[in-house]
Amino acid sequence: MQKIIKSNHLIADVEKTIKNIHFDKLFILTDEHTHIHCLPLLEAIPQIAGAREIVIPAGDTNKTIESLGNVWTQLTVHGATRHSLLINLGGGMVTDLGGFAAATFKRGIKYINIPTTLLGAVDASVGGKTGINFAGYKNEIGSFYPSEYVIISSEFFHTLRHSDILSGYAEMIKHALIHSAADLEKLLSFPLDEIDYPRLNGMVYRSVGIKQRIVEKDPYEKDIRKALNLGHTTAHSFESFAIETKQPVPHGYAVAWGLIVELYLSHRQCRFPKEKLLKTVRFIRDQYGAFPITCDHYEQLYDIARHDKKNQGDTINFTLLSEIGNVQIDQTAGKELFFEALDFYRDSVGL
Repeated sequence: MQKIIKSNHLIADVEKTIKNIHFDKLFILTDEHTHIHCLPLLEAIPQIAGAREIVIPAGDTNKTIESLGNVWTQLTVHGATRHSLLINLGGGMVTDLGGFAAATFKRGIKYINIPTTLLGAVDASVGGKTGINFAGYKNEIGSFYPSEYVIISSEFFHTLRHSDILSGYAEMIKHALIHSAADLEKLLSFPLDEIDYPRLNGMVYRSVGIKQRIVEKDPYEKDIRKALNLGHTTAHSFESFAIETKQPVPHGYAVAWGLIVELYLSHRQCRFPKEKLLKTVRFIRDQYGAFPITCDHYEQLYDIARHDKKNQGDTINFTLLSEIGNVQIDQTAGKELFFEALDFYRDSVGL
C-alpha cells in the first residue's frame, strides 16, 4: 500500500523519499504547466536534476491514448527498464496518466506521485486508480496500480487559482460527508477567501487519510471503497456532456454539482436529513455557481450515466447516504427519479 507523506520541507522530503527506492534510471513526468511552475521547486535535488523529463500537453482533454503513447515512447527511447522509477509531478491528469504508464510499461514499474494541485492531492494521487479517457468517456481505460509514495505539500498550492482550490475542496467535502459531521462543519466554515495554507495542508492530510483508510479495506472497489463514488456518477455524466459540447468543466466542480443531485437522491431514497442536504447545497451554490443544463439535456445525461462502468444493465448505480458518515452503497435509481434529482439541482442553483 502506498505511503502518504505530509511534507513540511519539500526538497528534503522528496530527496529522502527517492533514496528509499532502489532504481536504475529516474524519469519525471510533467505537463506544460508543471514543467514551468513546479519542476523548478525541485531542481536543487541532485537526482531530479539528473532525471530524464517527459513533458505532455496540459489539461484533462489530453489524458488520451496519444499522450500515453508518447510517455511509453519516451521511456523506451531513453532506455527505461522494469527497474526504473517514474515521478509524476502534476495534477490529476498527470498522476492518472503517469500511473497508468507505470502500470503498463514492462508490465509495471515503480512510481511516486507529487500532486501539484489540491484536487490531485486529495483525489487522483491517492488510492491506486490510474487511467485515461477514451471514446468520450472519463477514465474509461485504466487499472489499479498504487504508487510507492504520495508526497503532499502546500508549497504548490500558493500559485493555484481560486477555481483550482475549489476543485479540490469539493473532494474534501465528499470525504467529510462519508466520514463525520465534525469534518464537514470544519470545511463549510473554513475561510476560502483568505486561505491559511498550513492549516489547509493539515486538512488535506486528514482528508487523504479518510480516503486511504477506505482504500486499505477495499483496494479493488468490491465493497466499501464505493463510498468514494458519492457524487461521482452524476459528476462523470456532467463532465462527459461538457466535453461533448466542447465546454469542459473542472472535475471538482462537477463533483460539487453531482453532490447536489446525489444528496437529493439520498434524501428521497435513504432519508438523508433535509436540513443537512440544504446546508451543503447552499455552500455549493454559493461557491461553485451552476453547470448550465436544461430539461432538454436530461436524456443525454441519463444515457451517459447508464454507461458508467459501475452499472450493471440499464439501472444506474449510486453511492448514497442515510446520514453523514452512514454510507449506503449499491443504490439504484431509475430515469424518473434521476430526472427529479436534476430538477432539484436546477432549482437549487437558480437555473
